[in-house]
Amino acid sequence: MGNLTGILVLNKPKGMTSHDCVLAVRKLAKTKKVGHTGTLDPEVTGVLPICLGRATKIAQFLTEKEKEYIAEVKLGYATTTEDHTGDVIEEKPVDHPPTEQAVLEALSQFMGEIKQTPPMYSAVKVKGKRLYEWAREGIEIERPSRRVVIHRLELVRYDPVLPYPTITFKVLCSKGTYVRTLGVDIGRTLGFPAHLSSLVRTRSGPFTLAQCVTFDEIKTWSPAEWVEQLLPMDAAFTNYPKVELDWDKIKRVKHGQAIRVSQRLEEDELYRVYDPYGQFTALCCGQRSSVLKPVKVFKT
Repeated sequence: MGNLTGILVLNKPKGMTSHDCVLAVRKLAKTKKVGHTGTLDPEVTGVLPICLGRATKIAQFLTEKEKEYIAEVKLGYATTTEDHTGDVIEEKPVDHPPTEQAVLEALSQFMGEIKQTPPMYSAVKVKGKRLYEWAREGIEIERPSRRVVIHRLELVRYDPVLPYPTITFKVLCSKGTYVRTLGVDIGRTLGFPAHLSSLVRTRSGPFTLAQCVTFDEIKTWSPAEWVEQLLPMDAAFTNYPKVELDWDKIKRVKHGQAIRVSQRLEEDELYRVYDPYGQFTALCCGQRSSVLKPVKVFKT
């Protein structure tokens, strides 16, 4: 199965790193060219698109896409890791839980573009080392803040049980958003230390939890089923407009040349480009005067 190409939408199990998943898929698919599209913490479950073969060339585009999560925040104590795996560093049991209206108002404060400081237990590199490496040495490093975008933030459930009420919310956010930190900040806004007690990624770009397969399923696949079940590369770009070109223009695109087309194009928008046989050939960017400029060309 060494020539497999496509996208596997995996439901990442708890306890495995994203790299663990890549190694497992590599072994099961009996192919070396495998890569994931954005790290999920070991305790997080849910959508992890994995690219095989030539599809590894599109991993960078999937990494950039927005993500959706369902998160549960527990009020009353904070931890070193901002989730349930860390040591308790602050505790303030909740005697009088916030009202649901107060929770809704707190969530509304985090809509749009916000500033976040990466948690110490994260993979961000500062001074040549990842933050979690500094944290394991007991050293807290000053971290540069980053701007992220919260596109949608909805209350799913609020359980005001004492002494540790829980808030479950769904968030659609930009690349690089730390949902752990968002949960902690929501707790602070309500006046309590908090941590993330569970997190599930429900969407990554166009791929949803409903499309996911599990390791238990793929362990049973035959070579033919691997070929049948993998999604084609262009499944990652269904939200981009489609352009079909003749062979002359396809040849020029394959050589990295910009071309002019007859249809009207949106400037700076990406387009899926296909040859006359319907083969996905390239991603191109729209330019002025109906010009398409190749961004990524794929061998067919």
